[in-house]
Amino acid sequence: MNEQSVLEMRGIYKSFPGVKALQNVDFTLCEGEIHALMGENGAGKSTLIKVLTGVYSKDEGHIYLKGHEGEIAIHSPQDAQRLGISTVYQEITLCPNLTVAENMFIGRGEGNIQNWKKMYKDADAILESLGIPARASQQLSSCSIAVQQMVAIARAVDMDCKVLILDEPTSSLDEQEVAKLFGLMRDLKKKGVGIIFVTHFLDQVYEVCDKITVLRDGRLVGEYEIADLPRVMLVSKMLGKDMDDLSDIKGEAGSYTPETGTPPVLEAKGLQSDAGIKPFDFYIRKGEVNGFTGLLGSGRSECVRAIFGADNVIAGSVKRDGKPLKISKPIDAMKAGIAYLPEDRKLDGIVGDLSVRDNIILAYQVLKGFFHPFSKAEANAFADEYIKLLDIKTASADTPIRSLSGGNQQKVILARWLLTHPAYLILDEPTRGIDVGTKVDIQKLVLKLSSEGMAVTFISSETDEMLRTCSRLVVMRDRRVVGELTGDDLTQSKIMSTIAGGDNA
Repeated sequence: MNEQSVLEMRGIYKSFPGVKALQNVDFTLCEGEIHALMGENGAGKSTLIKVLTGVYSKDEGHIYLKGHEGEIAIHSPQDAQRLGISTVYQEITLCPNLTVAENMFIGRGEGNIQNWKKMYKDADAILESLGIPARASQQLSSCSIAVQQMVAIARAVDMDCKVLILDEPTSSLDEQEVAKLFGLMRDLKKKGVGIIFVTHFLDQVYEVCDKITVLRDGRLVGEYEIADLPRVMLVSKMLGKDMDDLSDIKGEAGSYTPETGTPPVLEAKGLQSDAGIKPFDFYIRKGEVNGFTGLLGSGRSECVRAIFGADNVIAGSVKRDGKPLKISKPIDAMKAGIAYLPEDRKLDGIVGDLSVRDNIILAYQVLKGFFHPFSKAEANAFADEYIKLLDIKTASADTPIRSLSGGNQQKVILARWLLTHPAYLILDEPTRGIDVGTKVDIQKLVLKLSSEGMAVTFISSETDEMLRTCSRLVVMRDRRVVGELTGDDLTQSKIMSTIAGGDNA
């Protein structure tokens, strides 16, 4: 091992059925270093962390830890903890009904009645040494989320921690709470703790980290000193795109020109939900395809969920065709002619035990009301029409949707919304996890619908898809809108520089 290294992972491989999650990945962490682990969804970050913490066993490779001769074996999270590798997850895994001290020492032989006085004294000493604004005797539930995160870190650090993994620790914190957490991280860095920081917030990475390791598609892209990797280059490496323009399929569809003076189909002002996005303005016109773009976690999905009423809206106003519209829940949006294909088709889209037919007619039946069911003939006619229109590969309309491929499941959900004849269609990651041919089919369908006058918002992690389909892009970073691109600015390089922060990149 390198003299300064506290942890080295070499040639790590991990596969699951049909998926090579990690392929020959190296990772090095030094003492007293805050090291960002970066990559888009599916890059391999979580798998690498789970290999390191014993949740998964590696297929190949070696792990070395300072103070141990030769490579170490980690078969369980308990093994990792005994070796001094601690993890604090995004979701706090403490007991809110217990005191701060009890949470810090639970499961460590310090909780019997004779040792309570010592436990509280020791806990107060640890809290004071780390500058955590909490008392040992305080019930954890009375602490802010940020302080609860710090208590989780204090528990981890006090267990002879050499390596501290922080997995999205700032996702539910406000700016002041983030600043407090960063202060604690810097204090731990001075004490020699090596910190692996997993986050999607670029600004935070450049504020607190010393190095960055980037993964993409299960492979190591590289390890970089923070000063040597401008933000725009980090975005480029995460996305795997050079600054080139990509092929365009827009010419294959006609264009729709709305009448002069026609108000937007939908317009939002200062919209904000309890999902953490900053207030944003938005509009879309008849026949337009626009999109929200940004890295994973930037707030793309939260924006459209606010528009559709899927998240609780706490501020802002919406107009439909120039007239005020109140959307407090999805049925309000549906009645106003708005349709939404969600990001996670398995969780929020398909009803696995229902047939293809029943999944297709579901949204239309909700609008009509369950006390006015379709006749079997009507339901069959609707299903047959859209199975043919979207070329859905299924043995019959009676086939359970769970038995279809991912691409065909996605087409069924799309059929569900098209059957409601919406004026405005929101598609969140409609092509994720499906084959290339089906991706192109969906992109062409989006352009066809827009040429017929439908307004469409298209969201994809693949920026080349966005460039092929959208005429206007709203750029997100760290849950706020940071720019809007149209015309000649619709290029990979402009998207990356806007995400990275323009002149500050």
